[in-house]
Amino acid sequence: MGNKGTFATDIANIRKRAREKLEMGAITENYGGDVQTAISLLNEALATEIVCVLRYKYHAVAATGIASESVKQEFAQHASEEAEHMDLIAERINQLGGRPNFNPEGITTRAASQYAEGENLVEMIRENLVAERIAIEHYRDLIRYFGEKDPTTRILLERVLAQEEEHANDMLDLLVTHEGKPMLKK
Repeated sequence: MGNKGTFATDIANIRKRAREKLEMGAITENYGGDVQTAISLLNEALATEIVCVLRYKYHAVAATGIASESVKQEFAQHASEEAEHMDLIAERINQLGGRPNFNPEGITTRAASQYAEGENLVEMIRENLVAERIAIEHYRDLIRYFGEKDPTTRILLERVLAQEEEHANDMLDLLVTHEGKPMLKK
């Protein structure tokens, strides 16, 4: 029963602290990370997603060739999913009390991935696969950084990472299909 009494005291303190610093919104005293660093890192992730949306949108429009229609649809779907990631990250920045940086000026310097158009369908697929691989590694690093300090952000980024891995796999499948040779060893 002594354990419960201690917990009740903690609840009383939590209730007291919840009434303090209301301007901090979702950020409470026990937030484990540095809020400004979190916002900065998330704004870099936001820039990465914006670049990915733009690249996929361009590819969905510009892809040509006899086999391009299904690839164009895949690019368009990925653009839509990257836009969802963008929205999730922007909302998390807002929850942390920051301002999502949608300013187009300097976006490519803030982003982990690059905006590369490619000259043909296979190059477009390759550029998207490269970008997805960059995003995967970047999100894994961010997930490790946030760890237990900010489980909400970590879980959000884990969700994004899972979809980025799916995108990379889709691009690999398309690359194998359009290059006509398997890339994996048996």
